[in-house]
Amino acid sequence: MIRFRDRGARGRHQGGQIDAHHSFSFADYNDPKHIGFRALRVLNEDRVVPGAGLPEHGHEDMEIVTIVLKGAVEHRDDLGNSAIIRAGEVQRMSAGTGIRHSERNPSSDERTHLLQIWIIPAEFGGPPSYEQKSFAAGDRNRWITIASGDGRDASLTLRQDAMMAIARLDDGAQIERELDPHRGYWIQLVEGIVILNGTEMRAGDGAAMTEEISLVIRADTEAEILLMDLP
Repeated sequence: MIRFRDRGARGRHQGGQIDAHHSFSFADYNDPKHIGFRALRVLNEDRVVPGAGLPEHGHEDMEIVTIVLKGAVEHRDDLGNSAIIRAGEVQRMSAGTGIRHSERNPSSDERTHLLQIWIIPAEFGGPPSYEQKSFAAGDRNRWITIASGDGRDASLTLRQDAMMAIARLDDGAQIERELDPHRGYWIQLVEGIVILNGTEMRAGDGAAMTEEISLVIRADTEAEILLMDLP
């Protein structure tokens, strides 16, 4: 079964500093029909104006993954981490027993475009931790694992039996994947136009897949896709 989440049906917060779209209930956006999908709790697409961001705030018991699509994010936390995450890089924070951090767009003239994803951990508690890696290499037309429960393929490590992969496709390229019908899969189209198992998706659209055994995506333009494999 495939349930599509239209880009225009997402919740939205449009302020002077951040324009955010929420696939699931978040902050002031409350939709009882879209609280999350399996271990996936939050999927936000944010655009942040130059110099803006979020002041220091805290989280507990959540795996927080930030994928920078354009521009950069300046990160600081109370573990002592200070870093710039640029387009093509991915950040993972395990909040554990508690972490405080701030994020901002360090540019004076370029907007930041990012995805922020929250995964519910397999177990609560544990020490907070931070990790950041680049996946900006020119590999195209194949799945690139960016996060997983076992750190496979030099990916970031999640405290959950989950996996995230991206694929950057050329116009006309096709990519496939075998699926476990006992697991759930979320597809988020980051850029472009594709056909997913016979149905068109455009940038910002999502799809929840359950009880499916295969995934076939054909790109009608250059495209970028995020796949999440969830318990």
